[in-house]
This record gives sequence, structure tokens and C-alpha cells, in this order.
Amino acid sequence: MFKIWGRGNSNNVKKVLWCAEELGLAYKHINAGGAFGVVDEPAYRAMNPNGLVPCIQDGDFVLWESNAIVRYLAARYGEGGLWAIDPQARASADKWMDWTTSSLAAPFRDVFWNMVRLSPDKRDVVAVEKGLAACSRLFSIVDDALAGQPYLSGGQFGMGDIPLGGFTYAWFEMPIGRPDLPHLRAWYDRLAARPAYQKTVMIPLT
Repeated sequence: MFKIWGRGNSNNVKKVLWCAEELGLAYKHINAGGAFGVVDEPAYRAMNPNGLVPCIQDGDFVLWESNAIVRYLAARYGEGGLWAIDPQARASADKWMDWTTSSLAAPFRDVFWNMVRLSPDKRDVVAVEKGLAACSRLFSIVDDALAGQPYLSGGQFGMGDIPLGGFTYAWFEMPIGRPDLPHLRAWYDRLAARPAYQKTVMIPLT
């Protein structure tokens, strides 16, 4: 059986669960990480020596790193759908996956951690303000890209939409000030209409 380890409220785990649901895969979800533990157990460390989530097992094949897992699942089970056949279309979608990790993740984490995980009296207000400014600028780049196409993956939903989609749910759910980015909002509304997104991403942030 196809297995996915990770706590469901982790953005990186959400990517994998969402992708699996979009592909209609039958899988077993095993809660791991945070309060669930598991990740320090020898059996888990044998699969993922980093002791992080998510991790998957597909038959005898084990894989960790969330973006790598999404790419693998899309390539193996979603050719012509999540996995674009044309190499240039696929690369155009793929860049948004890496951009989300390399550019947006760090400032977004500063906002999310303070606004969701910490009580108001423990928040680093300066970090939140800097994070909001950076995220607003970065989301404006996304807004510009979506002005000319409905999805980051191009004309149809694909793997390039998945990493940023999880962050975007939290962006619109957190009690923060946000710039008016109509194309980003329209893209988010399209994602929010997808049953797989509703099931795996649109869950309580805490």
C-alpha cells in the first residue's frame, strides 16, 4: 500500500496529501512529527535519516522532500495532467515549486509562526512586519504571472500550483493586512473549489 508519513497540518505534508488526492491514489496516512512523534524511531530514521516529514513509501520505493515527492507522484501517476508532457510547459510550472521554497517560505514562516503558533504577547512584531512586507512583494509577482494565465502551471491546474497553494490558504486565513491582488485571489478561489484542496489544505491552521 502507498503510505504517507506526516502531520496533516504541516504545509509540506499538505502538498503530498493534496497531490495524492488530486491523482485519486489510495493511500495510508500515518501521522508523524510534532506531537505525534514517530520521526525519531529507528524504523523511521532508516527511511528518512533527517527525521523530518513528509516521507512516502510506494512499494519498495521510499522518498522524502516534499517537492521531490510531488514531482514523483505527478510523473508516475499524472502524466498529461499534473505532469505536463511538454518539457517547456513542465519547466514553467516547476519553477514556481522551487521559487516557493527558495523565495517565499522564509518570510512567510516569520509571519505564520508569530500569527498562528504564538500568543499575542509572545509575537515578534518587527519580524511580522518585515515578513508581511516581503510576502506582499512576492505575492505581487505571483499576481502579475496570473494576470495572463489561470494557473501557475499554465492553462490547467498542475504540479506547479501545489506548493504555493498551501501557503496561499494560510495567507488569506491569517488575521493580517494584505494587498489587493485580484489575480492571486481569483487563483485561490479556483483552488478552493477543488475537493482535494478542501480536504487536505483547507483545515484549521492550528
